[in-house]
Amino acid sequence: MTGPLHSIHTRQRKPYGLLLAGFLIVAGIALMVVGAPSLRLVMAELPLAVAPSPTPEPLVPTRTAGAMPLVPSTQTPSDSTSIIVPGLTPTLTPGMAATSVLPSPARFVVPADERFRLGISLPGGANAIYDLGALQAGWVMDWAARSTTALPPDVVYMPTVRMTDGKLRPTAAILKAVAQACPGSTWLISNEPDVRWQDNVTPATYARLYHEAYTAIKTGDPTAIVAAGGIAQPTPLRLRYLDLVLEAYRTAFGAELPAQAWHIHNYMLREERDSWGVDIPPGMPDNTGMLFDVDDSGNLDVFRSQIYDFRRWMASRGYGGQPLIISEFGVPMPEDYGFPPERMAEFLRETWYFFLTVADPALGDPHDGGRLVQRWCWFSMYYEVYPTGNLIDAHGQWTPLGQAWISYVGD
Repeated sequence: MTGPLHSIHTRQRKPYGLLLAGFLIVAGIALMVVGAPSLRLVMAELPLAVAPSPTPEPLVPTRTAGAMPLVPSTQTPSDSTSIIVPGLTPTLTPGMAATSVLPSPARFVVPADERFRLGISLPGGANAIYDLGALQAGWVMDWAARSTTALPPDVVYMPTVRMTDGKLRPTAAILKAVAQACPGSTWLISNEPDVRWQDNVTPATYARLYHEAYTAIKTGDPTAIVAAGGIAQPTPLRLRYLDLVLEAYRTAFGAELPAQAWHIHNYMLREERDSWGVDIPPGMPDNTGMLFDVDDSGNLDVFRSQIYDFRRWMASRGYGGQPLIISEFGVPMPEDYGFPPERMAEFLRETWYFFLTVADPALGDPHDGGRLVQRWCWFSMYYEVYPTGNLIDAHGQWTPLGQAWISYVGD
């Protein structure tokens, strides 16, 4: 997900004079046949005649006549391996399931020396001015690769390499120049290559473009940290997509795909061809994957389990112990689909607490106490298409979620 995107809930325009005439005819018939109570029924159902138009980005299910389904998925999250907890030390023992992670304490505050991990995505661009001091964010991304930004000196910028129509964006020459100008940066390669309305590349194309980007960046800055991945969610279907990427890279270049880190998004969105959600990755023949429902977008158990699943995938493919960055996460569903500010504040708090406290010596980064995740990025500061996760409103004022964030980093 990134901007600019298109509105999800646009509706077809109708000739309202004809609509009113139709209403009067139907209402008259209803009165003559069954009396006034049926008139109230017709009035309640009339707006449903205004059908929603097709959407270029069907991430969110279109509103229908009935209530939105709020039924959690019946698929069971996998268990974790041994868990240890540095720093905040909740009472956990080795072998507990990821779903058994204790909730955050009543007075939850991110320690000052851990706030460098907190990231925010900036749909408005890192060349704009934001009050990042109040949020005490340690880093940002904006789906671009900039050599200069308007960020405070203590906020890290992570450039992103996009893949569009089978080509790098920016070009390899520009990537090399930006890398030279910004030595030591962490580069996020691709934004949802597995989603057809985002980077939308087959595994073979991803492998080719990754090689081109990696070579350009490392030529410009040998100290750069290049993070592979960028998938929308680490489900079994999308881990297979990455397996095909690794295979394609090996075939094309006779070596394992080089990376100093991995980055992923961690959503829980439906995987079904031509349905709402994130559809099927390009080049894959499947018609379904994880059939998440609307409420699963906030399912904390699945959220945690997917992180474990990806860490296991990394370890089994030769990337165990490397840093893992969650370069985008949040809840894209509208508030009235079951995600009021109170639930969003809880989701923010519990995901942060999981990232901060849960570690595994067999899976995590050995240079970070075995923690599973090193940095994470909330979606987003402000984006009108997906407002549920906004930290500020259209006037630049803090939303209830933004105020909750500030309370979680308060001294």
